[in-house]
Amino acid sequence: MDSFRIVGGKPLRGMVEAGGSKNCALPVLFATLLSDSEHIVSGVPKLRDMDSTLSMLLHLGATVDLKHAGTFGSDWVIRTSKVKDTEAPYDLVRKMRASVLVLGPLLARFGHARVSLPGGCAIGARPIDLHLLAFEKLGAQIEIKQGYVETRVTGANKRLKGAVIDFPKVSVGATENAMMAACLAEGETILNNAACEPEVKDLGRALQTMGADIEGLGTPTITIRGVRNLGSLNFQIPGDRIEAATYLIAGFLTRGEVEVGGVNKEDLGFCFDALKKAGAEILFPGLKRVICRPKSDQILPVDIVTAPFPGFATDLQAQWMALMCHAQGNSKISETIFENRFMHVPELHRMGADLTIRGSEVFIKGRPQCLQGAPVMATDLRASACLVLAGLAAKGETQVNRIYHLDRGYESMEVKLRTLGADVERLSGG
Repeated sequence: MDSFRIVGGKPLRGMVEAGGSKNCALPVLFATLLSDSEHIVSGVPKLRDMDSTLSMLLHLGATVDLKHAGTFGSDWVIRTSKVKDTEAPYDLVRKMRASVLVLGPLLARFGHARVSLPGGCAIGARPIDLHLLAFEKLGAQIEIKQGYVETRVTGANKRLKGAVIDFPKVSVGATENAMMAACLAEGETILNNAACEPEVKDLGRALQTMGADIEGLGTPTITIRGVRNLGSLNFQIPGDRIEAATYLIAGFLTRGEVEVGGVNKEDLGFCFDALKKAGAEILFPGLKRVICRPKSDQILPVDIVTAPFPGFATDLQAQWMALMCHAQGNSKISETIFENRFMHVPELHRMGADLTIRGSEVFIKGRPQCLQGAPVMATDLRASACLVLAGLAAKGETQVNRIYHLDRGYESMEVKLRTLGADVERLSGG
């Protein structure tokens, strides 16, 4: 397995571009299964999760041509007319839990689907109960047998029926799956307590290029009026807001100045607010460009509580923890989304951090320049980013092992960090 060797203590300075959003690309690519057309998805990041997505599309019968537009990202031409298989097997789904997003499109288009229960990062149970609740409301019959979810629509035309779906809690994945399925359902579907994340809005816009009738994107109430058939999808994947924020936090943590391009500032207000409270200056030099730099010699402690958008994103909680380790004083992080997302804490302990877990909260005793380089092991995607940031700010050398997690969500991270002046290299594990 590959690892990163990092020599810390160098301020990051310069400019990088945010790659295509992983959390947007995944549902958009699976949305192509809703019709039998040719689709174009531009700016797809080159990530492990995209490799898994490609394998899934090919398994189901799609053909995919990849056109590499430059150093980063690819354009995908996807033809779905020959898709016949409606089973997503364990060997594919276990690599990426977002594979469950094939369920809505397959069920809506073919009237049946069989999908393995998902895998992915070990950050909690993350059940798919809300996905299944939505499909049942839309008229699907559901069975769970031998580790698979089997769904079927009865009736002569095998079409789902529009319904009012009240989600008991906000779920990005369930909102996306229900929205895709409802696009081909008979009648009107209303999603209440729907996720408002930018990635949900982007999926809705991509579906609209296919002819979907959707209103309320970006609000807790989304209305979908089903159509009989959808056409071609043509969509540009936006920049990844989590990747962008990771580099901004890294620059501030190392007392440097980083500019990130390709991100919508409206999508990162929660991060900018927190960084300002911590003593950063946030500037917007141009469209989709943001600069983060320190206003003083100190990092100030800031408590955060993860929450659905527009709250503080759970996908930035670990990176924020690395920053708060170097703050001048005590802070607290409350995790409200996933029940097991503090697996990076023991690894930060190895580097000298003073952290205490109490239930769903972590109490941080911050001290400037407190971290020392050490060998650490990544346990999930965002924990990997946390440990890389910690290594960039630590004294001495850090080796972050099992970075295959990192490769699921950050395209060529070591290359981008080197452009900012970091001393980091990828070591091959053979």
